[in-house]
Amino acid sequence: MTIRTIIEKALNNAVKLNPQLNSFLSIENEHALAQADTLDAGTDDLSLKGFPIAVKDNICTKGMQTTCGSRILQNYQAHFNATAIEKLNAAGAIVVGKTNMDEFAMGSSNESSAFGPVKNPWDITRVPGGSSGGSAVAVASGVVRAALGSETGGSVRQPASLCGIVGFKPTYGRISRYGLVAFASSLDNIGIFGQTVRDTAGVLGVIAGRDERDSTSANVDVPDYLAEINNEISGKLIGVPHALFGEGLDSEVRASVEQSIENFKNLGAEIVDIELPHAKYGIAVYYIIATAEASSNLARYDGVRYGFRAEETAALREMYFKTREEGFGEEVKRRIMLGTYVLSSGYYDAYYAKAQKVRSLVKQDYEHAFTKCDAIITPTSPSVAFKLGEKSRDPLAMYLNDVYTVSANLAGVPAISVPCGISSEGLPIGLQLTGNFWSENTLLNLASRYEEHFPLGAKPKIFAE
Repeated sequence: MTIRTIIEKALNNAVKLNPQLNSFLSIENEHALAQADTLDAGTDDLSLKGFPIAVKDNICTKGMQTTCGSRILQNYQAHFNATAIEKLNAAGAIVVGKTNMDEFAMGSSNESSAFGPVKNPWDITRVPGGSSGGSAVAVASGVVRAALGSETGGSVRQPASLCGIVGFKPTYGRISRYGLVAFASSLDNIGIFGQTVRDTAGVLGVIAGRDERDSTSANVDVPDYLAEINNEISGKLIGVPHALFGEGLDSEVRASVEQSIENFKNLGAEIVDIELPHAKYGIAVYYIIATAEASSNLARYDGVRYGFRAEETAALREMYFKTREEGFGEEVKRRIMLGTYVLSSGYYDAYYAKAQKVRSLVKQDYEHAFTKCDAIITPTSPSVAFKLGEKSRDPLAMYLNDVYTVSANLAGVPAISVPCGISSEGLPIGLQLTGNFWSENTLLNLASRYEEHFPLGAKPKIFAE
């Protein structure tokens, strides 16, 4: 089979399913087929040769749109490739399209996109999770085997859980953020969705590594992830923070994750009790730090340098005001105002400075826990996918969907979501494994062995055959 045939199939499926799912904001037929023909004509042995991949629309791809799901960047085309895209291209992967997302990655349901909500392929009346919902759905529906998303507080792992696929967030600094449009710079990561752990590991091995254009990327050796995913896990220590399995956790999710703990025991892992005493403050700390950094980062969207500009304004300040009023959606405005407030004179010490101190305590909790275990298991999301519109008018209820994911971003440690069950309503449930700094190989190994022995055994109602 030629690479062109593979890519044509992915493109056709994207076009066919998009009216139902709204997972793609652009489908790159001309670009993808031209790249496929070039690869077919070549003889290079590339690790991802002809591998179709989807990319979240806040990651810069030269000559393609990069809207961040926002009206304010509706017609913006990137003039350069993100480092992750450069590395994927060099390895032979082909971008088939840019995916829908919560506006500027701010959301847990993919309902805040200026271009309409994404639908969950398991049940199109339900959300796919967010903010990387479009990428999650592109993988879950079978259009592509893997996709790039971004993570600030769980935006890869949570939609992966709700869509029944693998979602991986690396250690902060493992993947270059150059070309990722900033939301909250100390929290942002590029993450990976995969139909399997092997697909996820293959992509990670290509895009990980130091980048001189990103001063926060780490000069840490990148192991061969694929070489280690089939190692035996007998004797691995998995920590369980039982205090987090309490109030607010859906009973079916709890039962499924508790069964997963037993399943790991059957694979030879040892279960140990651990504590993460400051995890309960994670949501509060996250929504102070993330909104503060968003307030600073989004100040650049002023209608002058690029993107949308409001018409019929008489003065510069009026143009700024109208551009942001018309260009930003409700959730983005809410977070900018919250962030501006916590950074303002008289409130900085009470909110932002205190949140940074608690963030240090969260990180210390993980460091202490990893003296006792190799990985920590929790649910990924407190519930299965909820109905479209169910929580969109209750921001606090929406924010609590990230209760199990934000702490890994605050601490900077890697984490992965793996499918572990199906609810009585026929919706997927995910377990989360969190690891120590630079322990991506351990997490991928644990996840791969679990996936091999306890596969989900079901597919979404909408799936590209």
